Amino acid sequence: MTGTALFRSTRAVPRPVALAAAAFVVALLAGVAEALARAAMTLDRPDADVSGLALESAVRGAIYLVVFTVVVRMTRGGRIARLALALGLGVLGLASLLVEPLTTLAADGLDLSVTASSLTLGTLRAIHVLAVLVAIPAMYAPGAREYFARRATP
Repeated sequence: MTGTALFRSTRAVPRPVALAAAAFVVALLAGVAEALARAAMTLDRPDADVSGLALESAVRGAIYLVVFTVVVRMTRGGRIARLALALGLGVLGLASLLVEPLTTLAADGLDLSVTASSLTLGTLRAIHVLAVLVAIPAMYAPGAREYFARRATP
């Protein structure tokens, strides 16, 4: 299996690597959806800082594009790309996704009031976290380890 045209490689991509790539794409899509939902909620307020929101959106978009590029490189056997994803998304990314809800929980306690926006954001955040928790171990599964152990193709 060589994958889709976007992830095409000169070598067959093992199932764990393809799973990791798909899970990372799901995580990226959930991140984009959450960013768009937050932006829509911000724009709904009369005191919305549109220029700040535009800058934040541009920075997020650039980060998502870089991560997607690294995911593609990982599917082609890039060992550095795999390490960057493991450290960047598996450590720093997960920490950034979990710090906000945990600090809110510690400061405010458990709030069981649910709104449509909180349910949407929570669901997207959960999908994001779960996708990363699927992708990281998949990159280190036996078939993936063998794939990355061979010399990566350019």
